[in-house]
Amino acid sequence: MVEWQGFTERSESSMPSITENLARVEERIGAACQRVGRRREEVKLVAISKTFPAERIREAYEAGLRDFGENRVQEAESKRPALSDLAITWHLVGHLQSNKAKLARELFQWIHSIDSEKIAQKLDHAAAASGEKLPVLLEVNLGEEPSKFGAGGEDVVQLGERVSRLETLELRGLMIVPPFFEDPESARPFFRRLRELARSISDAKLPNVSMHHLSMGMTHDFEIAIEEGATIVRVGTGIFGERK
Repeated sequence: MVEWQGFTERSESSMPSITENLARVEERIGAACQRVGRRREEVKLVAISKTFPAERIREAYEAGLRDFGENRVQEAESKRPALSDLAITWHLVGHLQSNKAKLARELFQWIHSIDSEKIAQKLDHAAAASGEKLPVLLEVNLGEEPSKFGAGGEDVVQLGERVSRLETLELRGLMIVPPFFEDPESARPFFRRLRELARSISDAKLPNVSMHHLSMGMTHDFEIAIEEGATIVRVGTGIFGERK
């Protein structure tokens, strides 16, 4: 601790480690699962590593994490060479530009942010030669926030039908970033509505579709998301600390 003019600054060495942060996140996940009678194994934890350097990702890997999420294709591309020796599963959780589709297919094993037929087609064409299947999620903007990407709730079933026709994509579920609320409980209706939309797509019995995943919940609200059925939670600050 360093005191200066009435302020107390914690030295970097005294800040909680990724291992300590991860233990707290795991405790929160376990408690949320227990409250609603779910098994911990039903929820995948994806560490959102955007803006954090490769060495911090390696530290998180050594703490036991295997799934990492990035927002930008270019940032992931710059980090991957320094982490090529690690068995990481990479998730793209940010908006995908159509001109980055080919590179995204090379870098990521999961895409959470399909929000249009155009993007889906670009991803499909990028793998037409190899024919390899790519798990994808549809991003839904239920808050109708102009600053966020995602298909509208009234459009997502139709989008699911169109994506199901693309041979190299496997539609696995839905993703949402709800409006931010100081009280995480306020996000519950959005998580619940996402679950209902996933059920609607599942009921359509479409090819190449298995709506088993709901990617929802971040550091401040993932317990509510788990209670509403999240199978993937995306945690950045809770694991890596505040971004500079």
